[in-house]
Amino acid sequence: MEAPFVLHAERLTKRYGRRPALSDCSLSIPRGHVVGLVGPNGAGKSTLLQMACGLIEPSSGALSVLGSRPAADAAHPARVGFVAQDTPVYAAFSVADHLKMGAWLNPSWDAALAERRIAEVGLDPSHKAGRLSGGQRAQLALAIAAAKRPELLIFDEPAAALDPLARKAFMRGLVEFVGELGASAILSSHLLSDVEQVCDYLVVLCGARVQVAGPVKDLLASHHRIAGDRARTARAKVIWMEHGRAVVQGNAAVPGAEPVTLEELALAYMSRAAGTGTAVRESAVAAR
Repeated sequence: MEAPFVLHAERLTKRYGRRPALSDCSLSIPRGHVVGLVGPNGAGKSTLLQMACGLIEPSSGALSVLGSRPAADAAHPARVGFVAQDTPVYAAFSVADHLKMGAWLNPSWDAALAERRIAEVGLDPSHKAGRLSGGQRAQLALAIAAAKRPELLIFDEPAAALDPLARKAFMRGLVEFVGELGASAILSSHLLSDVEQVCDYLVVLCGARVQVAGPVKDLLASHHRIAGDRARTARAKVIWMEHGRAVVQGNAAVPGAEPVTLEELALAYMSRAAGTGTAVRESAVAAR
C-alpha cells in the first residue's frame, strides 16, 4: 500500500553539540504537492532535507520518507532525487560522463529523458562540467535527479546563486519534470517569489521548529491582514503585528479584513518566531 505522506516527522530533533538545528518537529506532507520550505538562514531547512535523503541521522524522533526510514535499504535512495544547494557536479567529468554515472548508479535510469533534457537546455555532452556556467550546472544536476524517475524530488536552494534568467529556466524545468514524472517535490528557497511561482504547499521553518504548514490555498484563505486595533478584539489568532497592521488567522468577517500575500503570511510567522514586531498570543486576543 502506498504511503499517504512523502515525508512524515514526529518530534524530530537534530543537535550539533549543544545547538539544536531542529527541535521537536512534527510534520506530515501529503503526496502530490510541490512544497515550498521557507525560513531564514540557520532555520534547519538543509538539515531537514539532508535527513530526508539519509545523509545525516536525527538525534531523536522519527522520520519516514515515502513510507520508509530514509536510505533504509539500497533501493530507497533511487526513489528520491536530490539537488543540493551548490548543485554539485564533478568538474573533471563531461556531461556525458555524468549521464553514464547516473545510469550505472540508478536501476530505474531513464536515458531518453536525460538525453532529451540535455539537448533541450543546449548542453554539449562533451563539455567538462567544470567549464559550465552556474545555470548550466544546475540544469545538469536537475536532469540527473529527474532521470532517476524518483517519486520525490528534493531541492535545497538550487537556484540561490543563479541570475534571474537562469533561475526562471531552472524553475520551469522543475515544474515540467514534476508533471512528467507524476512526482512530489520539496523546494527550499530564500526567494519567496520562487515559492509563490511553483509551490502549492507551504512549510515555514524558523527557530528550529515548524511554524505553519499546509496547502497554500487553504493558508491564504484562513489568514487576513487587518488594522491592529481591530486585531485586539477580533475572534482571531494574531500571528504578528507591526506598524498598526496585523496578520491574523481566522475570522474573515472582521471589518476591514484584507487578503494576505504568501510573502506576508510567511514573514509574519518568521517574525513571530524571531521575536520581531509584536506577536500577540492567542489567549490575549480571545473575544470577551
